[in-house]
Amino acid sequence: MVKIVGIAGSLRPGSYSYQALQVVAERVRALGAEVEIVDLRTLNLPFCDGSKEYPDYPDVEKLRQSVLNADGVILATPEYHGSVSGVLKNALDLMGFEEFTGKVTGFISVLGGQSNSNALNDLRTIMRWIHAWTIPEQVAIGQAWNAFDQDGRLQDDNLSKRLDAFAQSLVENTQKLRGMAVRDVAAV
Repeated sequence: MVKIVGIAGSLRPGSYSYQALQVVAERVRALGAEVEIVDLRTLNLPFCDGSKEYPDYPDVEKLRQSVLNADGVILATPEYHGSVSGVLKNALDLMGFEEFTGKVTGFISVLGGQSNSNALNDLRTIMRWIHAWTIPEQVAIGQAWNAFDQDGRLQDDNLSKRLDAFAQSLVENTQKLRGMAVRDVAAV
């Protein structure tokens, strides 16, 4: 069984990024993966200053360990000013190669306006720099205020199908990469 960690880069109560992450997490669980949601709203994280250790902030180590112990990672972000939220970027800056090398990653962005790929492309660049593997499927949810009902359920069948394909790709590619790593180690 693969373990997937999900992180939503929003601190807003009722966050659409968090709602989208929850929907995908349910679908990933239904495919047989273990899922842990790291809720940045509950963590006390400092602004990254480039230090290796943050002894006054034990939640930094908690975040790092969650990602380190995962086989794959879902990152969901609101798009602010054409890019990744500062909250998510800061959380990623508190981690690096040790946590992400060889991990499979998948991205979801949530926008108030029309859907685009700015934040998703920025996440691809960030993950490439820290040696993570990113699935080709990605989901941008435009006009997020219209995408979910009051209970956080999706209202669009096409979006639901895209999230199904995203979840399927994330689990399958994580299983493949994990299987290759196990075979490579066994061959040595």
